[in-house]
Amino acid sequence: MIRTVLAALALLTAAGAAPAQTPAKQLFGAMPNASEHASAAFGSYSRGCLAGAAQLPETGPTWQAMRLSRNRNWGHPDILAFIQRLSIAASRAGWNGLYIGDISQPRGGPMLTGHASHQVGLDVDIWMKPAMDLTLGRTARESLSSISVRSADQRRVNGNWTPAHHRILRAAASDPAVARIFVTAPVKLQMCADETGDRGYLRKIRPWWSHQYHFHVRLNCPDGDGACREQDPIPPGDGCDEAIWWVTDALKPAKPDPNAPPPKPRPELTLADLPQQCAAVLR
Repeated sequence: MIRTVLAALALLTAAGAAPAQTPAKQLFGAMPNASEHASAAFGSYSRGCLAGAAQLPETGPTWQAMRLSRNRNWGHPDILAFIQRLSIAASRAGWNGLYIGDISQPRGGPMLTGHASHQVGLDVDIWMKPAMDLTLGRTARESLSSISVRSADQRRVNGNWTPAHHRILRAAASDPAVARIFVTAPVKLQMCADETGDRGYLRKIRPWWSHQYHFHVRLNCPDGDGACREQDPIPPGDGCDEAIWWVTDALKPAKPDPNAPPPKPRPELTLADLPQQCAAVLR
């Protein structure tokens, strides 16, 4: 890790062209600690960085951070406060707390592996596995896996889904700080079918691919962070009818077009692609 950090720092102090050509994920992925700035989110969830990040303690009274070797338990203070609030709600819903997956890197930015988002410290992945044992050691946190709540045919929830999952997701979506929550589509549809009370929160529960093992919470930009960029607003309504597409047409294999050109690879983000404040965050 030290060698990687030194290499990244060398890139930052080299002639101006070098950092501009280096993938930003290499620069941000090498930073072991937060910047010495006031906390601020710069840019958008998938094209930005984070100044003055706070680190979620590895273990709290109602949570444990998982996969500690990734060093991704850093975030804006708002997301850490949210995790603490939701973990208390989880302890009242039937679990002992929450297992927390990736939040962000120490200075946000693009990650070496995995997420396209999680760049401004306002996203967090929370495991679907009930956190009943909050005494896990570091080794267990690397080897333990979450559980899927989606059936093999991808059309419904499986036997791992429980009313406690529903209560925890409802508590998360009802939090005013939350912008949206990404889940596997069968979870959205099951919650739509089961909800008998106020349905307003359901519009924040958004179907998305590969979210059967965790749910992904995204917060609104913090008050006063003028350089933080929100997503487009969620469409009106609870989104329940629209979610049916995800378990019908979305699962039908597309007919390949033999004349279609091969897709172009997505270019790597560089420091020049991010808000200008991100250069200072790295220094």
